[in-house]
Amino acid sequence: MMKPKLLQLTALRPTTQERLEDRFQVLSWPADEAAQEVLLAEHGADIKAVVTGGHGGISSALADRLPSLGIVAVNGVGYDRIDLGHARARGFRVTNTPDVLTDDVADLAIALMLNCMRCLPAAEQHVRAGRWPGGEVPLARRASGLRYGIVGFGRIGQGIARRLTGFGGSIAYMARSPRPGVGHAYHADIVSLAHACDVLFVALAASTETAGIIDAAVLEALGPDGVLVNIARGSVIDEEALVSALVGKRIAGAGLDVFAREPHVPEALLDLPNVALAPHVGSATVETREAMGQLMLANLDAFFSGKELPTPVV
Repeated sequence: MMKPKLLQLTALRPTTQERLEDRFQVLSWPADEAAQEVLLAEHGADIKAVVTGGHGGISSALADRLPSLGIVAVNGVGYDRIDLGHARARGFRVTNTPDVLTDDVADLAIALMLNCMRCLPAAEQHVRAGRWPGGEVPLARRASGLRYGIVGFGRIGQGIARRLTGFGGSIAYMARSPRPGVGHAYHADIVSLAHACDVLFVALAASTETAGIIDAAVLEALGPDGVLVNIARGSVIDEEALVSALVGKRIAGAGLDVFAREPHVPEALLDLPNVALAPHVGSATVETREAMGQLMLANLDAFFSGKELPTPVV
């Protein structure tokens, strides 16, 4: 029996890649536009599945070049780079890999807070550069016993809240509506939440509605002693307003794993000692990437065997 043709738009771990190639005739998307056209001319009509990442998704224009497309399996939790309305209209399914990365992303959010509050990157550089014998580093700030706010209270937001309970202090959150059984304070308005916290974690999904939701007004409400941590998507922050607030010391600092134009980071952030930076590595552990790959493959297996999809988006 001939294996179904699958178009691969993202790199995978070797173990996941091997399993994928056992199941499908895998066609890797070339970087060269001319080679892309050759691939589509030869195979486009027969491609039944696409594997992609949350960073890249798939454009509607490319999906429309694949008339037999039945499923787009995202190896990640984000699907903001896929037009779900277009997917419904075309009739192809979209899946992602939620839950399995919650712990790692929530862990990183806490790590970014600690790095930023305790100025750990600058402290490490102080040691590595041999400056310690010449003097101490400036005093940092306490990370525990503060007022913590979480924008978005889905799986990851709740994971962050669970970790913050060990830090003392208070926890508040903003979501579309209050969560039943949650003992934390609820804010319907993001500016109100920013006013009420010392550290603001951003953990909401990216969409047209949330684009730039962390704007100058929110940063002003967070204030000169406030810290922002973003492990969601770069698009949810007005990056120009954030850079301005950090440079102008209208907020105290930021811990950032995601950026608006990845992999490009605003130059103004690179030398700021009150900013902790990471290259979108929230899910980047061996264990989580393996689990993501397994769940992505489970969705593909279910689709091609006519079974219920484990984690459908549409």
